[in-house]
Amino acid sequence: MARHSWTGRKSAKQEAAGPDKDVKDDKDVETDVAEDGADAAAPDVVAEDAVTEVVAAAAAPDLAGDVVAEDTVTEVVDDAAEVADPADAATEVVELTETADGDAKTVVAEVDSADATVDSAVETTTAADAHRGKRLAYVVVPVICLVLALGAAYLKWLDSSVRMSDSARIETIQVAKDVTVKMLSYKPDTVEQDLGAARGLLTGSFRDDYIKLTTEQVIPGSREGKISAVANVPAAASISAGANKAEVLVFVNQSVIMGNTAPTSTASSVKVTLVKDGDRWLVSGFDPV
Repeated sequence: MARHSWTGRKSAKQEAAGPDKDVKDDKDVETDVAEDGADAAAPDVVAEDAVTEVVAAAAAPDLAGDVVAEDTVTEVVDDAAEVADPADAATEVVELTETADGDAKTVVAEVDSADATVDSAVETTTAADAHRGKRLAYVVVPVICLVLALGAAYLKWLDSSVRMSDSARIETIQVAKDVTVKMLSYKPDTVEQDLGAARGLLTGSFRDDYIKLTTEQVIPGSREGKISAVANVPAAASISAGANKAEVLVFVNQSVIMGNTAPTSTASSVKVTLVKDGDRWLVSGFDPV
């Protein structure tokens, strides 16, 4: 458009310049027209190139897509071939089965080993318990027998002791009463024989003291003063009684007659101590209480 406008303006000037210029200008005009035709044809070329490029561009994605699609199909086919291969699938199943069987056998072996270990431990424990039970039996049974024997012996001894104590209690009470009466009873005419009879029922230092007292005081005084004494024991009680020693509490009433005077009576209590000498009970102590 710019070229046509410029050419139009130039022709007007040439017309104003004169006829000679017109001829030359006509040539120029033809040249310009030719150039303008070339310029007009150039857009057609450009348009054709553009169309070619568009077609190529449009074809290129289709071609690339076809290549990609072809590759994808190839991969899918390969995968399908791999999956669809029955021999390979069977082989894989067999391998998996064998692996599972191996694992199962391993587990079973481990369980069997654990059971064997438990059985062994149980057997060992049972044997140990049995051995321990035997040792306990060897130790406990004799101990129990010994305890029972000792218990029986103790009970027997206790029973015997009780019986002996009862017997000793009864016997010593009677001995204490008899000896007390003999020690404190005498007559002027028979004083030596009366008190002498009591000496054989005494023992130890008490016997010596009694002999000295009666010999030096009681016998001479009875003879000179015509003194006589009569004793009786209204009651007696056992304080203690053992196999070899006993103590008895004796209550004594004694009447003393001097010549022709009236008798005088006295009451007293005495603890009599007795000891066993062989098969006899002898008085070893006579203490007023």
